[in-house]
Amino acid sequence: MKTVLHRLRGALLIATSLIAAAAHAQAVLRVTTIPEEAATEQVRKFTPLASYLEKQLGMKVEFTPVNDYPAAVEALVNKKVDLVWFGGFTHVQANLRSGGKIVPLAQREEDTKFQSVFIAKTDSGIKTLADMKGKQVSFGSQSSTSGHAMPRSFLLQAGINPEKDFARIAYSGAHDATIASVVSGKVDAAALDITVWRKFVNENRVDTKAVDVFYTSPGYFNYNWSVHADMPKALQDRIKAALIGLSPAVPEQAEILRLNRATRYIETKPENYKGLEAAARSIGLI
Repeated sequence: MKTVLHRLRGALLIATSLIAAAAHAQAVLRVTTIPEEAATEQVRKFTPLASYLEKQLGMKVEFTPVNDYPAAVEALVNKKVDLVWFGGFTHVQANLRSGGKIVPLAQREEDTKFQSVFIAKTDSGIKTLADMKGKQVSFGSQSSTSGHAMPRSFLLQAGINPEKDFARIAYSGAHDATIASVVSGKVDAAALDITVWRKFVNENRVDTKAVDVFYTSPGYFNYNWSVHADMPKALQDRIKAALIGLSPAVPEQAEILRLNRATRYIETKPENYKGLEAAARSIGLI
């Protein structure tokens, strides 16, 4: 009898531990983003948002940067994190890798008509896309929407093949590094996210008399907050509501929106990224 009771007690302790572990896992929302800028900048930008989500959701939110764009994709596909800030292309990659199980919840209003810019030194003689022929050119990460996929698409539409027409192609890995590569003279021209460029200009971190935009792309859908479809629908809806609920009229929330370079967040849907997927296929990225 004692042996039976001992076994039952042991089984109960194990079950209790498993339940507690499951409850802990469900009580923590793990968040990451594509590393479009340095890790320190990511932490500065997204920690206030994590704190806001904690209050709105009533659960702990942990924000952890990753080293590169593919790591962000794999983290959500393998459910190592729960919520990811993706570029449009990384969202497409994750959705394909997961067999269609990635759900976009919200995007910035700016992401409905996003743009890329091409920059060069103002005394370089580069004034058009065609002027880049024979030059050294940098993109951002190979998985970047605004720093590679869409700029490459626009170049091909203009009859420019980077592999054939550029003297050298570089990949900086992040938008801030892209700007630095032009400023330092490592490359002659480069493509990047328009909001990062505007941020650098507004913060006087780049001298537009020395380096400036010579081409701005047409608009396209870009970034979003995505989750895995296995996340309970109720939690998906609460996260979406919290993001959309950020108000520029509330000082603390206005600061979060400013850090995220957002006017406000709005609902998005999978169909918004079909055009981007088609563009990526047309240029051989997927």
